[in-house]
Amino acid sequence: MAKPPKTAKPPRKPRPKARGKPPAKKRLSPAEQARIAEIFRRFEAEGSDPRTELDYESPFTLVTAVALSAQATDVSVNKATTRLFQVADTPQKMLALGEAGLKPFIASIGLYNSKAKNVIAMSRILVEQYGGEVPLNREALQALPGVGRKTASVVLNELRIEPAIAVDTHVFRVSHRLGLATGKTPDQVEAQLMAIVPAPLQTRAHHWLILHGRYVCVARRPKCEDCVVADLCPSRKLFVGQ
Repeated sequence: MAKPPKTAKPPRKPRPKARGKPPAKKRLSPAEQARIAEIFRRFEAEGSDPRTELDYESPFTLVTAVALSAQATDVSVNKATTRLFQVADTPQKMLALGEAGLKPFIASIGLYNSKAKNVIAMSRILVEQYGGEVPLNREALQALPGVGRKTASVVLNELRIEPAIAVDTHVFRVSHRLGLATGKTPDQVEAQLMAIVPAPLQTRAHHWLILHGRYVCVARRPKCEDCVVADLCPSRKLFVGQ
C-alpha cells in the first residue's frame, strides 16, 4: 500500500528578539559610596564648572568642533576652527563655503576628507530641515552626518541640556584606574558611570574625568604625585615608585 504523502509542516514563526535590558544598577557598599562621593567632591573643589576646551560660540560651532575632534586633539581643532569660524560660523555660510572650500581650513586635522563631507552634509540638513538651527535633542542630533552618540552627548552635556558622560580614551582610562567602571566598551562604561555618579554632578563628571586624564592621569606614566584623589585610587600602587 502506498504511503500517504507527508503534509508539509507550517513554517516556524521567528522568535521575537529579546530586547536588551538596561544595565543593572551597581550595588555599592556605604564605604564605596563614600569613596566615590569624595572623588567627585575633590574634583569639584578643583574646578566647579568645567567646560570643554574646544572653542565655540554657538550650538552650530560646538557640534562642528566636536565632530572635527574625533581622533584629533582639541588643540589642533582649535587652530583650524579659529580661521574657519571667522568665515563660516553658521550652517548657511558653511554650505556656501562647500566641501572644496572647507578642506583647506581643516587639512591639518586627521580624516579631514570625510569630516569635510560630513560637515557640509550636516549643514545642508540644518538649513533645509531645521531653519539653520541645531536641533538640541539626542535623536535628531545623532541622525546628523558625522554626529554619533558620543558627539551628541558632548554637545547636550556642554550646553547643560541633558546629563551625559561621553566616554573617550581619557574617560575610559581614568574610570578603570579609579575603579569607577569595569566595562569593556565605551557604552558599558558610560552606563556604569551614569549609575554611580551623583545626579547633581553628572553634567560635570565628563569634563572632570577627561581633564584629569588629559593632564594628570596620563596614559604612560600618571602623575600620581599631583593627583588630588591619589589616596582614593586603587591603581596608585601600580605606578608609584616606577
